[in-house]
Amino acid sequence: MLFEVLVTVVVLVVSVRVWYLTTSGRCHSTRSMKGKTVIVTGGSAGIGLHTAEDLVRRGARVILACRNLEKACKVAAQLKAEASQGGEVAVRRLDTSNLNSVRTFAKEILDTEKHIHVLINNAGIVAPPDKVMTNEGLELTMATNHFGHFLLTNLLLERLKQSAPSRIVNVSSIGHARVSSLDLNSLNFEKEEYKQLFSYRRSKLCNVLFSLELARRLEGSGVTANSLHPGVVKTDILVPYHTIQVMIMKLVFILWAKDSELGAQTNIYLAVSEEVEGVSGRYFTDCKEVKTSKLARDKDLAKRLWEVSEKAVKLRPEEKFY
Repeated sequence: MLFEVLVTVVVLVVSVRVWYLTTSGRCHSTRSMKGKTVIVTGGSAGIGLHTAEDLVRRGARVILACRNLEKACKVAAQLKAEASQGGEVAVRRLDTSNLNSVRTFAKEILDTEKHIHVLINNAGIVAPPDKVMTNEGLELTMATNHFGHFLLTNLLLERLKQSAPSRIVNVSSIGHARVSSLDLNSLNFEKEEYKQLFSYRRSKLCNVLFSLELARRLEGSGVTANSLHPGVVKTDILVPYHTIQVMIMKLVFILWAKDSELGAQTNIYLAVSEEVEGVSGRYFTDCKEVKTSKLARDKDLAKRLWEVSEKAVKLRPEEKFY
């Protein structure tokens, strides 16, 4: 009896895994990216690496924006060796949890790059079990996943407009739908108890809301902004942590998760596909548009989050190009 139950469970798990992987979307566009400059934050590992790899193969100049320069340089060398369509790879240091690092990176880009055709805000973390604050007074997860990318996008916005048609891709998560309310006066847990996975989910909600408001502000500019859920992907994002919730998630990832190459498909789709030319303010998974949570469609909330974020990152008047 026990053997039969185990066999049934194994068959069920394998069947679900096969179904999930075979129904996952793939980018089928063959579009060349020759002459295009693309920035990928967190491009040295996981879905960011496979996104960069695909774009280099299409002939793009890809800038890997990463915290670990040594690791990124090794990745860049590998990508250059595999490039067959004249693609280029550059490496720049960027820590999105540090606003000074974001400003330094943006200045380097603006000083050296005449065009930016695609900005892929991909870097992300799940913060430690205990609350960690940055030197700038921001909760680590929110700083890395939302505030840093918010500032970076604004600092590069004029160059993106000058390079139009251009695209901004924000990597979010289906986890955003697990957030039922958003207190804009407590984005850094000033008024509530810190919870590890909740901080991640909330940052991912902010990614979607940011994309929604950004798209509104960019109407008619030739620059589009969309967000996405890459799927359940087997990456290193949870490796350092061992809480019960995280261990359960790791088990789910082992049983059902996509690999990083498959997880990168929607990133690539939004960066290159002709099907989304001019499409903005939408949310995608598996290379198709899907609905976000009701909260993530709240345009007034998106606008207010933008205003709060401007103050949090100390965006200067001369840095506003929307």
